[in-house]
Amino acid sequence: MSSKILAFITFLVFSTISISAYSSAANEINWAGCGITKKAFMKELAKAYEKKTGIKVNISGGGATKGIRNATKGLIDIGGACRVAMDRHPEERSAYQIPVAWDALAVIVHKNNPVDSITFEQLQGVYLGKIRNWKELGGNNGPIELYVRKGKFSGVGRTLRELVFANYDQTFPVAKYVVKSSGPLEKGIQKNLIGIGTTGISSAKRRDVKILKLDGKAPTFDNIKNGQYLLYRPLYLVTKGRSSSPKVRKFIKFALSREGMAIIRKAGTVPYADAIGLVMKQVEQAERASRRGLYRK
Repeated sequence: MSSKILAFITFLVFSTISISAYSSAANEINWAGCGITKKAFMKELAKAYEKKTGIKVNISGGGATKGIRNATKGLIDIGGACRVAMDRHPEERSAYQIPVAWDALAVIVHKNNPVDSITFEQLQGVYLGKIRNWKELGGNNGPIELYVRKGKFSGVGRTLRELVFANYDQTFPVAKYVVKSSGPLEKGIQKNLIGIGTTGISSAKRRDVKILKLDGKAPTFDNIKNGQYLLYRPLYLVTKGRSSSPKVRKFIKFALSREGMAIIRKAGTVPYADAIGLVMKQVEQAERASRRGLYRK
């Protein structure tokens, strides 16, 4: 076989592989990011979108930081995040975030814990170590074991610092367990009668835990939608800048459509457009954390 013929056959083989890979990519969307966003609406949207269009949406976790940064690097088509991108970090400056739904921070305990509610100030006190015994919260006499997320960039950790402490650098030295993501936090409290922690309601409601009322309000669909529950935040889809591929734009358009919003509601999550008034109330959230100050015994 001559070298010219061999070269031509090699060209055909690699051309076929390239075309096949392109075809596969054109019919797939890769999403990664916040596990709470995944549980809030992405699984349901992905399933419905594939059924409607034939385009498969591959979903993986990894957290809000991974979702934002991998999207801006072009490693994935769409990221998922439960926090705002941080401009002071170069990896996140080109992130374009599209708010799709609302989530709430839920305070969770073991299902057999007798405590049913906690106040805003008591929550501050627990995290700052000023309240260390369940008896101070109306529970049994015994130590409180606090679970927190590792680092300060996670969606839950950053939002907690913002909305409860008005301090992104707030530390929690009294924490008994420092875990890498919401999954281990929820699973730990599920097994620990004296444990307490904060996670997203979209994730918490799928666990066998007790979700505490906060200042007398439970993080229900209606209470989140009307702003009666204090700790809420948007959930985002993230792309690299404003420009994205047609397949990505079509998926985002689907997520924001009436059909997409109906799917989000059915999953038990509040669509962003259903509670647009919460945007203005977010200012009140920040003011509340500063105004009410830190817990004093």
